[in-house]
Amino acid sequence: MNSIERFVADEIMVDIGKQKVLMLYGSRRVGKTKILDFIKQKYNDKVLYVTGEDVEVQAILNNRTIRNYKQLVGNQTIIIIDEAQYVPNIGLCLKLMIDQVKGITIIASGSSSFDLNNAAGEPLVGRKFTFKLKAFAQQELKQMENVLQSKSALAERLIYGSYPEVYFLQTNKEKERYLNEIVSSYLLKDILALENVKDAALLKKLLQLLAFQVGNEVSTNELAKNLKIAQLTVERYLDLLTKVFIIYPLTAYSTNQRKEIAKSKKWYFADNGIRNALIKNYTILELRTDVGALWEQYCLNERIKYNQYKKNDIQYFFWRTYDGQEIDFIEINNTIMVAFECKYTRQKYKLPAAFAKFYPNAAVTLLHKENYLEYIMD
Repeated sequence: MNSIERFVADEIMVDIGKQKVLMLYGSRRVGKTKILDFIKQKYNDKVLYVTGEDVEVQAILNNRTIRNYKQLVGNQTIIIIDEAQYVPNIGLCLKLMIDQVKGITIIASGSSSFDLNNAAGEPLVGRKFTFKLKAFAQQELKQMENVLQSKSALAERLIYGSYPEVYFLQTNKEKERYLNEIVSSYLLKDILALENVKDAALLKKLLQLLAFQVGNEVSTNELAKNLKIAQLTVERYLDLLTKVFIIYPLTAYSTNQRKEIAKSKKWYFADNGIRNALIKNYTILELRTDVGALWEQYCLNERIKYNQYKKNDIQYFFWRTYDGQEIDFIEINNTIMVAFECKYTRQKYKLPAAFAKFYPNAAVTLLHKENYLEYIMD
């Protein structure tokens, strides 16, 4: 796996041997197939490996009979279905197979949530474990880098992101070409194929509008006016783009204190490189006007990855008042609240008075380029 161990692979292998469906989600090109290939090589003749994009595989799996599934599985104990979202009624297929064929583990991967088209969730209640694979985390990259190397690569990561293949490319031109290819050929593939959305240009325009508003509250009404489409259509597209792991929202945190914004959202990209590719901006950090947005998005993404790998059950929010006091993002674990303010360069920071008054027990951290590694890797 390109010499970097993916922590999700270790987590999956712990559950192999259990009568469960192991569902591996992640955007395109983040390394899902490499993990599946690694498992296939490790377990060798115990593995049946198929891809859901193959129409013959789709037909076989949709012959939902116990006899068919037992014949298909044979003596294998690990069934891997890559690109499983392309199999119609995948949830029902997996349910019957895992219920009736004993002694197996099914690993099903997809670059979109299966409920885009196939409603896998409900049939598999109690029968599945879910794993989410993202671009490289700094916690993983420390296998290849020391602290000095990581800090030296920071500016480049804010621009080109952390996709596995990007990490191993040698030149900036190669990185730009690769990211441009993802945006043009792979990014929207599942939405266009599974949701019968025809206008790829409109989806890209929506993503570009979001890219220019990273770190700011986003109005779906304003997006709709800009795109000249219905607000409900914008909301549907945002939901689909979330389900293919390109973007994700943060909602406003509020305990109904006076002045607090309660119903707004900010939208972030799961990787800085994809965000910059969408707006075709690979300018060096020193010449950019959006360093603050890139830094905030990077810090949030890395904290999410770090907490995921540490198995910390965290909820994420942003906080703001109507008079403009704000916190970039907040983590809540049960009753413990930690607030993060992201400033690329170290500077004096004063906690908003309203936040200090409403949440006196919250811990507050200023993330800057000198201390950020302490909060995103061990």
